[in-house]
Amino acid sequence: MEILYEDNHIIAVNKRAGEIVQSDKTGDRTLADDVKDYIKVKYNKPGDVFLGIVHRIDRPVSGVVLFARTSKALARLNEMFKNHTVKKIYWAITQNRPPQEAEELHHYMSKNEEKNRTNVSISPRTGYKEAVLSYKLLSSTPNINLLEVELQTGRHHQIRAQLSRIGCPIRGDLKYGSKRSNDGGGINLHSRRLVFKHPVKDEMITIEAPLPDESVWKAFE
Repeated sequence: MEILYEDNHIIAVNKRAGEIVQSDKTGDRTLADDVKDYIKVKYNKPGDVFLGIVHRIDRPVSGVVLFARTSKALARLNEMFKNHTVKKIYWAITQNRPPQEAEELHHYMSKNEEKNRTNVSISPRTGYKEAVLSYKLLSSTPNINLLEVELQTGRHHQIRAQLSRIGCPIRGDLKYGSKRSNDGGGINLHSRRLVFKHPVKDEMITIEAPLPDESVWKAFE
């Protein structure tokens, strides 16, 4: 497990594609379980370890995941995420080049619980919530493109669904239109960076996750 940042109040981990942040119907072991065990052993803590889940990223996605180590930090971080004061930067690899080199996307989204996917509309509809992100093209090779995405809202499968809607499904993401899967079942979407005010200290924190050790990402190093 790769620890990106750690103090008495928060801990951030570089999640691998395929890991789940918290328990779901699969019953598989979670990243939260691993972090709790790490804290318990490192600090010799008796009994159950407190760990607050602040946010989640999808199972096939890699990158920064932030946890709270105290209830005070959890409450304050929850408020920051709710008020969109946390800067969330993702990197995504697509095979199709986006229609513009930089753009802000405005859509409306509704989660289909049965199929675990998100429907996207370009205009308001009953039961749909507004979804906003901005992207810019960072680099291209003859076959793939690297986009940097900043989330303004936090909808279910938002980046995956919105990029698909403009004809740029994320590489490996069969659910949203990629032509083939990746080895291991992950997709090339990486939670690259979180920027936020520390929930207890009066300072800004930037946490950045190194890219996965895969050849497709190495093309952009």
